[in-house]
Amino acid sequence: MKNIASLTLLSLLLSNHAAAQNTAPATEALTQATVSASKTEMTQAEVRKVDVAAGKLTLKHGEIKNLDMPPMTMVFQVKDRAFLTQVKAGDQVKFTADKIKGAYTVLSIEVIQ
Repeated sequence: MKNIASLTLLSLLLSNHAAAQNTAPATEALTQATVSASKTEMTQAEVRKVDVAAGKLTLKHGEIKNLDMPPMTMVFQVKDRAFLTQVKAGDQVKFTADKIKGAYTVLSIEVIQ
């Protein structure tokens, strides 16, 4: 009986350890993404279109260094839909962006005064 109890306890400990190891890569990836976003250089752009219904911004932007992207005009998703109420077509802005789940996404944005 003592052996069964010991084996059960050992089994539980090993399964908890394995579960903790399985979450470590996800936690590490999230931490790296957060650190990466905080170190991202802001890029200047002109807002060309605000699409509230689709939750997207069209920006004519300069080089986005963290994405190795040359200047162009393109559509971005936004991390926070509140960004869509903070800007309007024609505004000059600075923003950060990253590729999240395969979509280019604005992570922060501010109007240049």
